Amino acid sequence: MTEDAAVEDVVDAVDEELLTIGAFAARSRLSAKALRLYDRLGLLAPAHVDEVTGYRYYRAGQVERARLVAMLRQLDMPLARIAGVVEAADADPDGETAAGLLAAYWADVERQVAGQRTLAAYLRGRLSGGSTEMYETFAVETVEVPAQVVITETRHTLADELPAWIGASLGRLEAAARECGGVTGAPFVVYHAEVSMESDGPAEACVPVADEAAARAWAERHGRAWQTAVRVEPACTLAYTRISKAQVAHPQIVAAFEAVERWVAGREGLAYDGPCREVYFADWDAAGPEDPVCDVAFPVR
Repeated sequence: MTEDAAVEDVVDAVDEELLTIGAFAARSRLSAKALRLYDRLGLLAPAHVDEVTGYRYYRAGQVERARLVAMLRQLDMPLARIAGVVEAADADPDGETAAGLLAAYWADVERQVAGQRTLAAYLRGRLSGGSTEMYETFAVETVEVPAQVVITETRHTLADELPAWIGASLGRLEAAARECGGVTGAPFVVYHAEVSMESDGPAEACVPVADEAAARAWAERHGRAWQTAVRVEPACTLAYTRISKAQVAHPQIVAAFEAVERWVAGREGLAYDGPCREVYFADWDAAGPEDPVCDVAFPVR
């Protein structure tokens, strides 16, 4: 037997173990279109592709993986996260890592749904006129804030990234302030434009600092990496309402901002004097859900 004939015999034997894309699609409950997409993304590569015709062939043993991908898609899991689960399942026969990735994804989904449920309830109250009662639960006052030197970090960010960025940026700035004479006031975040799922601000994290010269030197060394700067925040009057840790979550915090806006609008002669902000005066990690941690505020004149 010639070498070419031997190779052909091997290919024929392999082909007997393979399924056409149509047959495999039927067994795996995935469309041929989906199989081609998953091949391009590296989620489910065919066992053999004919070099002449381009036809894809799959092994029967790949059906289980294909069905796993299909079921994960039914959970609306993004393809990138599916790839992580599938790779973990291949690498860990016990499946603990893959199961952990799935659990983490589903926890994210439940958090999102909980937030949407709360937002829907808020909007129902707003549309039906019941939001007035919600606004009345927020007590609005004013406070005089002296001029202060602040070290800042600015970022364009969407709403889903905002909480993580606030915690990280204020942590970095507080560490910097301790090298520059210490923190001299409550950290705050200024919103120079709307931050939502469609608008990315920017937002500016600010920490009052004692030594302006030292802060400027620190910002000169680190400013490029974190868009850090130092400026003097002028003295101002803040109209604010104090909220708990639980109320910082969306959309409760939206109601707090709107309550302050309604209060300002109802005071003749009072006008806005700068962008809105959140002032964080308590230890976030140590606070319980009902503990006051934040003032939602607008500068006014």
